[in-house]
This record gives sequence, C-alpha cells and structure tokens, in this order.
Amino acid sequence: MPQEIERKFLVTDDSYKRLATSSSHIMQGYICSRKGCTVRIRIRADKGYLTIKGQSDKAGLSRYEWEKEIDLHEAEDLMKLCEPGIIDKVRYLVPSGKHTFEVDEFFGENQDLVIAEVELASEDEPFVKPAFIGKEVTGDRRYYNAHLRDNPYSKWNKSNE
Repeated sequence: MPQEIERKFLVTDDSYKRLATSSSHIMQGYICSRKGCTVRIRIRADKGYLTIKGQSDKAGLSRYEWEKEIDLHEAEDLMKLCEPGIIDKVRYLVPSGKHTFEVDEFFGENQDLVIAEVELASEDEPFVKPAFIGKEVTGDRRYYNAHLRDNPYSKWNKSNE
C-alpha cells in the first residue's frame, strides 16, 4: 500500500525562491474532505491529477496516498464538482542534500502562508534543513490543504499560532 511520509515546516523568508530549480501554479479542490479520507482534484501547470489520501497516523507523519494523472480536461470538469473553496498556490522545488523540499506559497484567503514539506522514505530518515525552514508543523491539521480550504489562514487568530 503506498504510504506518504512527510514533514511540514513554516518558512521564515523568501530565500527559497532563488534556490528553487522550478516552480508551478497549482489549483486544487476537494470532491470529498472528511476526517480520515480526502479525494482531491489538482491542476498543476498543464496536467490533471486525482488523489485519494487516507487518515494520518497519530504523529501526522504518514498516511495512505494514491495518485493518478488524468487528462487536463477531465480535471477541469471534475473541479466543477468540488466542495466550495479552491486552494490556489505556487509550488517551488528546492533541493537540499539528497531531498527536495516542496515550498508552497498560498494565495487568496491563504495569502501570506508559506509551508515547506519534505517527503521521506522512513519516519526517522535524516535530512538537511535549508536556512529558510522555521517551526515544524507536522501533524498540525490546521496546515493541511483540506483544512485551509474550510478554515483559511486569513481568518486565523495569529496570536494562537
């Protein structure tokens, strides 16, 4: 069964932009986003994707993930079936050691939020943290895209962060 193992961090500055090897615009919506399971449609550049994710483990480090590339037109049609609220972001790919950090800069109601993720082969795999990495938010469900759709960053009480 495919497992996604990743750690998430807040980003402290925009130095990731000059370190990035590429970037792409992403729009994603959710056909289903309930606790324990999400079904996501994503349009990244000129490609479409259908992704199903299971519930995270207690630490929020790993969960089941299945993803399939689909035709762009199919993805555009499926976006019309999504629950209200679309995630709009640009993803930057930043190499660090033998890993690549995916840094997401959010727009719309999640403006000013920037999160970096690194995928790992195991929960205890070591990795090199770039200088722009700040507080770890792995397992904090507020930073899950499905949660940001319902509870946008712009509406958070920032003193509780």
